Amino acid sequence: MNFLQILQYAILAVLLSSQSPLRVADSASLSNLTDKESLISFKSLITTNPSNDILSSWNQNSTFCNWTGIVCDEFSQRVVGLDLSGLQLTGTISPHLANLSFLRFLHLQDNQFTGPLPVRIGDLSRLQVLNISSNRINGAIPPNISRCSELQTLDFMGNQILGRIPADLDRLSKLQVLNMGRNQLSGPIPPSIGNISSLTTLNLATNTLSGAIPGDLGRLQNLTKLELSINNLTGTVPSSIYNISSLVFIALASNKLWGEIPRDVGDKLPNLIDFNFCINEFTGSIPGSLHNLTNIQSIRMASNFLDGSVPPGLGNLPDLRMYNIGFNRIVSSGDDGLSFITSLRNSTRLEFLAMDGNLLEGVIPESIGDLSTVLSKLYMGGNKIYGTIPPSIGRLSNLALLNLSHNSLSGEIPLEISQLKELQMLGLAGNEISGEIPSSLGDLTKLNKLELFGNKLVGRIPTSFGNLQKLLSMDLSNNKLNGSIPREILSLSSLSTLLNLSKNSLNGPLPQEFGNLENVVTIDLSHNRLSGSIPNSIQKCKSLEELFMASNSFSGSIPDTLAEVKGLETLDLSSNQFSGPIPRDLQELQALQFLNLSFNNLEGEVPKDGLFRNLSRVHLEGNSKLCWSLGCENSRGHGRRSILIPVIVPIAVTMALSLLVAFLFYARKSTAKIAATAGDQSSTTTTNGLKGSIGYIPPEYGMGGKLSSRGDVYSYGVMLLELFTGKSPTHESFGGGISLTKWVQSAFPTNIMEVLDPELLQQVADLHHEGRSISPEVQRECLVTIMEVGLSCTVDSPDRRMSMRDVLIFFFKSIDEHGLNIAEYSMGGKLSSRGDVYSYGVMLLELFIGKSPTHESFGGGISLTKWVQSAFPTNIMEVLDPELLQQVADLHHEGRSISPEVQPECLVTIMEVGLSCTVDSPDRRISMRDVLVKLLNTRDTLLNPLSSIKGKNRTP
Repeated sequence: MNFLQILQYAILAVLLSSQSPLRVADSASLSNLTDKESLISFKSLITTNPSNDILSSWNQNSTFCNWTGIVCDEFSQRVVGLDLSGLQLTGTISPHLANLSFLRFLHLQDNQFTGPLPVRIGDLSRLQVLNISSNRINGAIPPNISRCSELQTLDFMGNQILGRIPADLDRLSKLQVLNMGRNQLSGPIPPSIGNISSLTTLNLATNTLSGAIPGDLGRLQNLTKLELSINNLTGTVPSSIYNISSLVFIALASNKLWGEIPRDVGDKLPNLIDFNFCINEFTGSIPGSLHNLTNIQSIRMASNFLDGSVPPGLGNLPDLRMYNIGFNRIVSSGDDGLSFITSLRNSTRLEFLAMDGNLLEGVIPESIGDLSTVLSKLYMGGNKIYGTIPPSIGRLSNLALLNLSHNSLSGEIPLEISQLKELQMLGLAGNEISGEIPSSLGDLTKLNKLELFGNKLVGRIPTSFGNLQKLLSMDLSNNKLNGSIPREILSLSSLSTLLNLSKNSLNGPLPQEFGNLENVVTIDLSHNRLSGSIPNSIQKCKSLEELFMASNSFSGSIPDTLAEVKGLETLDLSSNQFSGPIPRDLQELQALQFLNLSFNNLEGEVPKDGLFRNLSRVHLEGNSKLCWSLGCENSRGHGRRSILIPVIVPIAVTMALSLLVAFLFYARKSTAKIAATAGDQSSTTTTNGLKGSIGYIPPEYGMGGKLSSRGDVYSYGVMLLELFTGKSPTHESFGGGISLTKWVQSAFPTNIMEVLDPELLQQVADLHHEGRSISPEVQRECLVTIMEVGLSCTVDSPDRRMSMRDVLIFFFKSIDEHGLNIAEYSMGGKLSSRGDVYSYGVMLLELFIGKSPTHESFGGGISLTKWVQSAFPTNIMEVLDPELLQQVADLHHEGRSISPEVQPECLVTIMEVGLSCTVDSPDRRISMRDVLVKLLNTRDTLLNPLSSIKGKNRTP
């Protein structure tokens, strides 16, 4: 051994002697041999190695210091560094790595390691860099990680680590980078982190951290990057944060932070390059001091509650790359309201500009074409912008996204837009744009999303759209387009999200190329003038989930091949001229959730399986030749159960009408109070509800609280028992523990005839069917069944009660199985269904406007129905009872308020039903069965409205 080596080992001995006795002992027990064994153990837990067997050099017969990824100390031949980053290795991390006592650098990032980080990692007392980012590590942060006192970089980003951040991390006094973003960490941010004065980077973004931002973080005066976005942080931003003058990057987006952003934030943080406060609840105005930071590159404040105008100074930002103030309450006025755009001409590096979803008014300046030539995304939709689209916009040659939707733009689509060869998304929807669609838009061959709906466009759909071979979604709906659907569009195999051509004046048949849309999820062709049959090639549309073809002139039979579209969830073919039977194979579509075949010329037997078991999801009204299975048999003179018609149908009519009347009365008079006996309670119990011809309504269902279908069905059950026994729940014979339900239960089923109303029994006994009387056995069978329904609705436990939907299905099936209209029979014999429906319509209108037909305001040719008709539908809210509107506005369901957007739609539908019942000509009145279907659909819509996502569907 030469002199230099002896000297080096002497220095090493001195260094070792400076450690604690425990560490000296550990180091003494570890050696080159244990390093090699630790590495072999580490390799044994790697399950796959896709990088050309990169670890093949790791074998017992070679020197480990020459192995791939290993860095050894030149003199001690101990492992000081392990770098296996980016090799796509899978497996778990061996705890034996803790035996590499000289290890200073551990780089395992960009692999696919799983399992927890070994607890013994805290034994690596010399470790300076620990980087396991972008793996699949789970479990908690090792509790002894703070023992790695030499750590300068701790990077756990992009794993599945959960639990809390250890409070003792401040023991890592040399730590400069703490990166734990994109994990599943929870709990608060430990204030003790503010003690790590050496920290330059703190990234805790994309976790589920909660609580307030600790003011202690303001002590981190060396911090250059603070990233806390996408958590559940609340409260205001501590003022101490704005005193960290070293900050270059601050991102607090996607939290629940509130308060005003200081006007002098740019003065306090003069080194800012990136400022991101998006998606919070900040108020106040845009701080003008940010526009004084001449080096700033990104200003993002979208999706807050900022108001005021855009402050001056945008011309001072030559390095600006992103400016996003979308979805706030920023205002401007007058033709020059958008003049601040002109100031951005000096920002020659601007790539992203968003001001959408505000209250900006004005004309788009011609100078917009002078913006940065590298501008790729321009969001201006959802404002009050008017005037025409300036042709200069065609000079933005690198524009990939242009969104001007939902403004008040007019004029024609400028031909210059076709010069934007990089354009991938074009949004001009919801304006007042007129003229024809330029065929030159077909030159935008990179386009993947086209939205032109809700304008005044005329003419034909350009056949040049066949060049848009990358188009994923196209919406041209709600315009004035005519002509046939070009075959070229139907050949766009790239369409995968949406093809919406609805609400135009398109005509002609669908060509066989329709089947080429094999990747599209939603197709909407409704409300046009299309004709012919549905091509059999539709079976090729394997990805189709929603198909809307309502309100056209399609004819022929519904093709059996529709059943080959296995993923179909919604099918609407209503208001066409389809004929023939319903394909039986439709009942095999397990994904189908909604089927509307109403108002066609369909005939034959309705399938009874699959979706057809759920009447609320199938709409068949307006097809007079359709019948249910037993009804079809009975119409041919078969089936013994037709004898039950005169008994079961009157009950069904009474029940169905009572269900509706009860529900309407509830919305009308929910605060009425009476004393009644509920179920098995004594007759002295006081409750909130209604008592009358519709029966008892218990207090468990009210306008101000949770709607309970089990509470509804209880009231209907009591009503049914009351109707057939002739005794109310408060009858003098009940008391002392005996209630109406217990009394009926005691006689069921053997002596059930003894508790029924004698007058009703006489009416049933006098019923005839097809010229002959009905046997007492059949009468008793029907009555026992009906009383069983009543008792099933009124059992003590709400969870054991028959659901209201089951009650409806029981009675409706009794009607449908005999192919009858709902109001065809009544207790006294056969009545006029058209007369019944007129009376019902008057009652419906009376309930909702709060005025009877004899009200003093009616006269001189003005009737109740004419008064409602004069306001329908635009001004219908003006004739409705104000008290009712207030009650509906306070309606809740399952702990949440019902969408205000759904309520007016439902009220208009109800009034439409009432008017349809009361037209002058009896032949033109809606049938009672259709009344029932429409009102039940309205009720379902009111209580279960479809959710929607509003506006914020892009990354800020």
